[in-house]
Amino acid sequence: MLNKRLAVMIGGTAACALGIGFVMQKTIPAPQPVPVIQAQSISDPVIQTNPVSDEPLEIDGITLTSAQPDEDLIVARSTAPDQLPETPKDPKTPRLGCDVDLSAIAVDQGHVRIGVIAPCQQNERLTVHHSGLMFSAATDENGIYSVLVPAMSEQAVFIVDFANGTDMVASVSVPDLAGYDRIAVQWSGNSGFEIHAREFGAGYGDDGHVWSGTDTSATGQVVRLGENQSLNPLMAEVYTFPRATNTQAGSIAMTVETEVTAHNCGKDVSAQSIELRDGQSLRTRDMVLSVPNCSAIGDFLVLNNLVDDLKIAAK
Repeated sequence: MLNKRLAVMIGGTAACALGIGFVMQKTIPAPQPVPVIQAQSISDPVIQTNPVSDEPLEIDGITLTSAQPDEDLIVARSTAPDQLPETPKDPKTPRLGCDVDLSAIAVDQGHVRIGVIAPCQQNERLTVHHSGLMFSAATDENGIYSVLVPAMSEQAVFIVDFANGTDMVASVSVPDLAGYDRIAVQWSGNSGFEIHAREFGAGYGDDGHVWSGTDTSATGQVVRLGENQSLNPLMAEVYTFPRATNTQAGSIAMTVETEVTAHNCGKDVSAQSIELRDGQSLRTRDMVLSVPNCSAIGDFLVLNNLVDDLKIAAK
């Protein structure tokens, strides 16, 4: 992976949105002819036999004969207004025991543990929203989902929504976030973006090289959010550097990289960065990348201008 890289410079902005709509139309069957029913006088009931079965057809003193003996006899009775069948309920109406719950708990290093309990939403796709960051996942067979999210704001608000329109909101204070710098990159589909941080002059493969596929003794860390097994997943990676506790001065080289694969070759793919630096306001940047054709499968594109390097001052 590390020996085949192509440096590219990307500019411009783009916004993309995908939507899938479905229209369902039910066909109303044409009305069927109703057999003609003849009724004899109640005062002088006459028992007649069915030409098919030779059995008498008598209901409450009224003898009925079908005008179409080769078809089933249809007897319609009126229903009083107070006996009308109950109207079916909207399937989105909450059922007993189907309440949903979202919790958000601040933990160490400026992270938040969010938990979803939705007993009637088993194995259902959901989307997590937080300060512009978005990623998709799914509940388990019990309707439960839990994830550790790097907070992007001290007063952190999390929204979780399901495809059926169910929304949940939770908020929590993250007071220690001020001591951390964070850089996030997010995308949709199988674009395969990765954040790479090379801390204080580290080269690729050194201990100071940090990305989601390594577990090194580097100061910072990268986490990946989202599950890419679903259709058109929303994915994100977040790099965290502990500025408040760091004692080393220098710079951290930041790059965003993607491998040319059969999923993205010859296509335009988009990504967005979200940066939280030295307690300042969040900064976002959009990018559209034209991936080379499929003859370049296996190569890596190194994007040097989507995020800026981190400058770390000495304590």
